[in-house]
Amino acid sequence: MGDLRLLAPYTTLGLGGPARAYEEATTAEELVSLVAEADRRGEPTLILGGGSNLVVSDEGFDGLVVKVATRGVTVSRDGGQVVVEAEAGEDWDPLVARAVAEGWSGLECMSGIPGLVGSTPIQNVGAYGQEVAHTVRCVRVFDRRTREVADVEARRCGFSYRDSAFKRDLGRYVVLGVTFALDVSETSGPLTYQELVNRVGERAALAEVREAVLGLRRGKGMVLDPDDPDSRSAGSFFTNPIVSAEQAAALGDGSPRFDMPDGSVKVPAAWLIEQAGFPKGYSRGPVRISTKHTLALTNPHGRGTTADLIALAREVRDGVLAKFGVTLVNEPVMVGCAL
Repeated sequence: MGDLRLLAPYTTLGLGGPARAYEEATTAEELVSLVAEADRRGEPTLILGGGSNLVVSDEGFDGLVVKVATRGVTVSRDGGQVVVEAEAGEDWDPLVARAVAEGWSGLECMSGIPGLVGSTPIQNVGAYGQEVAHTVRCVRVFDRRTREVADVEARRCGFSYRDSAFKRDLGRYVVLGVTFALDVSETSGPLTYQELVNRVGERAALAEVREAVLGLRRGKGMVLDPDDPDSRSAGSFFTNPIVSAEQAAALGDGSPRFDMPDGSVKVPAAWLIEQAGFPKGYSRGPVRISTKHTLALTNPHGRGTTADLIALAREVRDGVLAKFGVTLVNEPVMVGCAL
């Protein structure tokens, strides 16, 4: 087993105590073997990807941390689409950049999102009107319950807003790889996110969409940058709540809203947070809300602790609940800590 090591350097927040044991898996077979052997021993296991959607307690993890370091991308044609099979350890944004450069449409609005490919179906990662559910064909997983490797077709992944069957049973599945089906086109599909449409129109060249998205994300501190303390975060800390039409009406006429197909309403969490009295830059000791975007909680100078961050998150969550009666739900995965 590897030596005891701090997990903070492996997270974009720069927070987290030590792992009792640490190993890196460079192949899917090695990843399965490490996890299966730990399961046989009854040892707690944490699968570590890019650490961009992870909050680890100051106490760390009393078990085996397996870092996913598998690499490889294969591409084939299927009619008017390309089929892209990526190992779980591939970095996400370079894959998006390659898709844009090659003229493969379907990922461009998710440019600049940190993390690894294997994490994207778990969270059903999305941004600016796109989410991976739109293009995932299947997800290869190791099922820790059956101890088998299986390909899960998209229709069985249980995708919904920032959610999936994998996230709902987080300890059961280890993602080994993801297969995407992308359209062969130099132009994006119809764009629906107004902030993006305002920049490039309702349809645009893939490269133009990518640059616009990267610009929007940088303006919100959502592109990893060592020179930007606001990017020392886990991205959006809270998901946008989906409420009933009655709850949305109670928020008042000035509240922004996005009507959902089932009659419910999605409300921007950032607006709720600001209206509840938590502006950009609001701080609690060494941690703070981003100075660029109220959805990100940051450890800007690396002097905070996970306990500091959780205290700030609770203060924000409880403030929104007291003012609006809406409970915000954290988006990052919590390890050894909870709101």
